[in-house]
Amino acid sequence: MGRIFIAAGHGSSEVNGSDSGIVAGGTTEAQEMILLRDQIVPEVRSRSIEVFSVPDDLTLPQTINWINSRARNGDTAIQIRADAYGNPDVRGATIYYITNNPERKTQAEQILLALLRRVPQLPTRGAKPDTTTSVGRLAFCRDIIISSMVLEVGFLTNPDDRQLIQTRRRDMALGIADAIASWLQGGGTGGSTGGSTGGGTTPETTYSPINISINNQVYGEKGLLINNNAYIPIDLVDRLGVKLSNATNIRRVSYRGVVYVKAIELRDFNVSVSWDSATQTVILRSILQICAGDIDQLMGRGNTSEVQLMMFLKANNENALSQFPDLPKLYREEATIEGVNYDIAFGQMCLETGFLRFGGDVKISQNNFAGLGSIGGETESGTFPSARIGVRAQIQHLKAYASQEPIVQELVDPRFRFVTRGIAPLVEQLSGRWSADLGYGTKIKSIVRRLYESASLL
Repeated sequence: MGRIFIAAGHGSSEVNGSDSGIVAGGTTEAQEMILLRDQIVPEVRSRSIEVFSVPDDLTLPQTINWINSRARNGDTAIQIRADAYGNPDVRGATIYYITNNPERKTQAEQILLALLRRVPQLPTRGAKPDTTTSVGRLAFCRDIIISSMVLEVGFLTNPDDRQLIQTRRRDMALGIADAIASWLQGGGTGGSTGGSTGGGTTPETTYSPINISINNQVYGEKGLLINNNAYIPIDLVDRLGVKLSNATNIRRVSYRGVVYVKAIELRDFNVSVSWDSATQTVILRSILQICAGDIDQLMGRGNTSEVQLMMFLKANNENALSQFPDLPKLYREEATIEGVNYDIAFGQMCLETGFLRFGGDVKISQNNFAGLGSIGGETESGTFPSARIGVRAQIQHLKAYASQEPIVQELVDPRFRFVTRGIAPLVEQLSGRWSADLGYGTKIKSIVRRLYESASLL
């Protein structure tokens, strides 16, 4: 029977492990999650399951290393977190698993179901792949060698969720312990094989071979199934033109004289990765030929249709188009006129507005889809007379950053003249410029990748 590692989540930018994370309602994420974790641990132990409580003074990379150095075949890891949002009405529990892994998804759904049985007052936001997060990947899901998931038990910024977290702590712990016992005692763990930390494997370790398909062609060499994750030979990575020399977070496994890497990590290099359980095949598709790097360049053409933009928006917010039914059309038209990549501009809008949920400082009536500022020390951000003009202002501001070419249409961007023209031709160069968030560009690229996946371009 496998063992369980339980970590209490706190802030993601900690330097020495002391970041308290979300602060709301006179409490902190770290405080509440430690209390919850300390309820879960004895409940799991009472079910005759060996459990490890991850130390609370570790940073996230240290936490991952701590678990990896102790993990063995069949173990599972869970990080308990809270969420936050600018709109205090947003609430509910979410659990994240590594994308394109059906077994992880099943486990994640079992946790939510068990949690809601004990605390039915808690809404569910569902089990989601880690690619749906703002940064497009969760290190706790990706970099731990055993089965691992991140459970967000509610929004600390929502008074109802916060009250449940504080007053129904034991019920939450019982639900989570119920799910853990269900997999570990029933044999439904993260897999029958363990991973290697890159320093080789033990002689008795064997992995199941899997098939590899690349751009609809069968690849001559086999991959490996390690802890229910697909791994592919490093030679294939080279053939795809992916440069991993500076990607120190990519896990490498040495097995019988061949180095393998986890296939899902190639998604960050614009390679689609999916899995066919029936044929035990990892399916790779490279869009380097299709999109020619447009996922990075602010200037250029988009690759999606108006319908694909509409479907993506509705899939992430079913009410998104009720207020702005023509928005996908406006982005395609306005961006094309100025030579800006409309997929990127559209992705930026999705990030800034929460897929048109708004809820922050910008009001729907302002027609401001990218958090554009005003001038002269005004108390609120930019306001525009129509959705089209709001989109046009955003496109012009992007062009100001990405190009020195003159704009085509009448200037409506109030801060156009303050930008050093051409200073940021790449999406990631908007980080720290358009937004103080140093991960801003990465978050936009993550949304664009999801858009391309939904459109079957990636």
